[in-house]
Amino acid sequence: MGRGKVELKQIENKISRQVTFSKRRTGLKKKAHEISLLCDAQLAFIIFNTRGKLSHFSSHSSVENILERYERHVNALKINGGESGSQENYALECLKLRSKVEVLERNIRNLAGNDLDSLSLRELQNLEHQLEASLKRIRVKKNNTMKESISLLHKKAKALQERNSTLTKEIKDKKTVVVEDPDCWVEQTLMQSPQISLPALTLGL
Repeated sequence: MGRGKVELKQIENKISRQVTFSKRRTGLKKKAHEISLLCDAQLAFIIFNTRGKLSHFSSHSSVENILERYERHVNALKINGGESGSQENYALECLKLRSKVEVLERNIRNLAGNDLDSLSLRELQNLEHQLEASLKRIRVKKNNTMKESISLLHKKAKALQERNSTLTKEIKDKKTVVVEDPDCWVEQTLMQSPQISLPALTLGL
């Protein structure tokens, strides 16, 4: 008896779905490698799982190089007047931008400490190194900012001290001028010698 046809539908159990995804992804990579080796073909594929984790495969070079080759091919069709080439070009650009957005959003979630269950040990280690490097740069920037603030406060304090010394000197100079003024000699003498008495006048009869 042959195998019956299996109905394809989404697996409800999350663990089983993840296990099936890993197995099918491995099988897809194996088939892609085989067709590339047997037929000397260049191929690539990109997969995002439900958690946003990116998986990709390329036969000969990087995925970016194959996408660039595809884009050049589409552009050649566009130059030759094919309207479908323009649509495919837009679709490719949209796909590339969407992939970049997905990767950036996933990195942001990971840096915030979210969606870490799908990361492997190596990915967690890389994330830890990124956070440590970011924390180091933040601390260096904080220390530099604090040093600049302290230096600015010292400069302000020094300027205030110099201004205070200048005002004190100006006040002392003004007091000296008042004391040396001839018009104030009598008043100064009376203030310093209040016991001086004037001679009495005697009128003869």
